[in-house]
Amino acid sequence: MTGTTLNCPNCGHPIAISEALAAQVRAEVEAEARAREAERIRAAAAQAEARAREQAAAELTLLREQLAEQQQKTREAQAAELALRKEKAALEDRQRELDLEVARRLEAEKQRLEEAIRRAASEEQALKLREKDKQIEDLKKLLDEAKRKSEQGSQERQGEALEIDIEAMLKTRFPLDEIRPVKKGARGADVVQIVRNESLAECGAIVWEAKNAKHWQPAWIGKLKDDQREAGAALAVLVATNLPEGIRGFGLVEGVWVADLATYPALAAVLRTQLVEVARARAVASGVGAKMEALYAYLTGEDFRHRVEAIVETFGAMQQQLERERRAMERQWAEREKQLERVVQNTVRMYGEIRGVVGSSLPEIPALSLEEGSELPPPRD
Repeated sequence: MTGTTLNCPNCGHPIAISEALAAQVRAEVEAEARAREAERIRAAAAQAEARAREQAAAELTLLREQLAEQQQKTREAQAAELALRKEKAALEDRQRELDLEVARRLEAEKQRLEEAIRRAASEEQALKLREKDKQIEDLKKLLDEAKRKSEQGSQERQGEALEIDIEAMLKTRFPLDEIRPVKKGARGADVVQIVRNESLAECGAIVWEAKNAKHWQPAWIGKLKDDQREAGAALAVLVATNLPEGIRGFGLVEGVWVADLATYPALAAVLRTQLVEVARARAVASGVGAKMEALYAYLTGEDFRHRVEAIVETFGAMQQQLERERRAMERQWAEREKQLERVVQNTVRMYGEIRGVVGSSLPEIPALSLEEGSELPPPRD
């Protein structure tokens, strides 16, 4: 039997053992080594399992944190989506309200435009009628003017003939008087008669105007009175083929004697006699005191009468001025009508601009159609 030794675990001295014992010892050592290895493996496995559990717990914690973060993000996204949906719904509601408001405004504007256009059309029609009336009136005036011009030559010749007849009659019946015809084109009446008595003393003057016309013109009176003042004449006589309404033969109109062709010679004799008598009365009263004579002469003289006439004419001029002011106000009213027409035109242009923006969706206004029964062409997009 071969000897087997075993080193002492304390001193390291080899100890001889038998084969069986060696086998038993070897088995025990191996079992102990396997146990230690198993323990070590179990410890390592437990440690690995612990580490794995720790790692799994960390990963699970991380996953849970990521899941919580993802859920938070999901909730935030859902909240944002909900807010966006609410905002979208509010915007859609606001859009519908705006569309409704625009539709209401367009309808109101359409009604206002239709009313304005109806008024404008009515006013335009009335204006066209007034324009036609004005054209007719202007044509009548042009025809009357042409007729008057065509007759003016013959009337002037007839007037000159009447003026010559008056001049010849005065020279024949009153040889003592000075008869001075006014040259054609010169300012003043047609004939000036200087009245003289038997002593050839001047007693006053009479201005004569001849009018051979178909119709009486009130303006003749004012013009003759101006000529009378310029000549310093006591009396003025207008001989006309047609007298104003209400006067037959002869009469006094605004301080001017008017007479027809049959009665003016008799009127000339009466007026001349009156001037001679007035001059004689003044001569008789020459012995009165200087102041009384001057006052009497002034009150009975032509200057005083002319002053009174000038005052009366001033009142007449004031009345005419009031009439002119009334016409001026009517002219202002006409200008305001033009301004209203411009407002209507601008309204129509505004409708066209709106239609050019919104297109054919804008309701059509029949009054703005090109013709009755047809609509305006749609605007170009």
